[in-house]
Amino acid sequence: MIIVTGGAGFIGSCILAALQDAGYRDLVVIDYLGTDEKWKNIAKRELADCVHPDDADAYLAAHADEVQAIIHMGAISSTTETDADLINRSNFNLTHKLWDFCCRQQCSFIYASSAATYGAGELGFRDDETQEHLNALRPLNCYGWSKAAFDRKMARERDEHRPTPPQYAGLKFFNVYGPNEYHKGSMKSVIAHIFPIAKQNEEVKLFKSYHPDYKDGWQLRDFVWVGDIAKVVLWLLKHPEVSGLFNVGAGEARSFYDLAAATFAALGLEPKIGYKEMPESLRPKYQYYTKADISKLRAAGYTEPMTPLEEGVRRYVQGYLNTEDPYM
Repeated sequence: MIIVTGGAGFIGSCILAALQDAGYRDLVVIDYLGTDEKWKNIAKRELADCVHPDDADAYLAAHADEVQAIIHMGAISSTTETDADLINRSNFNLTHKLWDFCCRQQCSFIYASSAATYGAGELGFRDDETQEHLNALRPLNCYGWSKAAFDRKMARERDEHRPTPPQYAGLKFFNVYGPNEYHKGSMKSVIAHIFPIAKQNEEVKLFKSYHPDYKDGWQLRDFVWVGDIAKVVLWLLKHPEVSGLFNVGAGEARSFYDLAAATFAALGLEPKIGYKEMPESLRPKYQYYTKADISKLRAAGYTEPMTPLEEGVRRYVQGYLNTEDPYM
């Protein structure tokens, strides 16, 4: 049995699809489905069970000896969420509880960390898992803090020779895009936000820059296709000897202008790009540059190429966004 928390969410449901396509069975989702159309993210999946988070403890206790791995993607993922108690319960306490379960049952634990742990990037974007490095990181928001807090806990448990799962991997995702993110509202990728505008052949507006080193729209991000995330998770399941913190990104920094231009190109249109003011509340916490150093993942043995931005955007637009059935 493989359990995917957040399995009806964006990244979790895409991992679930990859697991099913790879021949895995006895797949269990733990997630809130709510009253919107989030259920469509898992409508094509063959599931052993779909469990409400309130029932998760009882479910894990009843099936403890069957669990091969927990892939923990469930979290409060909004970088603008201000309820720190909610974030702590959802992102730190729950992750700790699942870690302890995997320690007891000796099953693999793969969890979502985040590039938000790097803050403004003053120390770079190296997935150094020494306690000294992890303690020096300064995330810009509560979400980033919650992910950094568990990364530090993982490092302490390991260094103090406390019990750990036989395999544990924290994946520091950068800017992920792809299908099944439609329920995320303001936290959807920029592609999903601008696609309806671009499809009408109208001007899309990117944020202006408030940093002298970056032109309007030329703020840089490491944009990573969600299919590449799923491939890394499947590779880890096949290599239980690999543990640690790993950056998962494309390994290159591209501009929001490039992203918008690729969206228009996928629709066969010339780009129409303008600029708008960034909300004042966002300006002090805004990252102008991210780029994943994926050399550690490569050194661990992962050799699959990462999807170039233009190819990933083309797949997303032509294979999902611009179709009658946009779900993976």
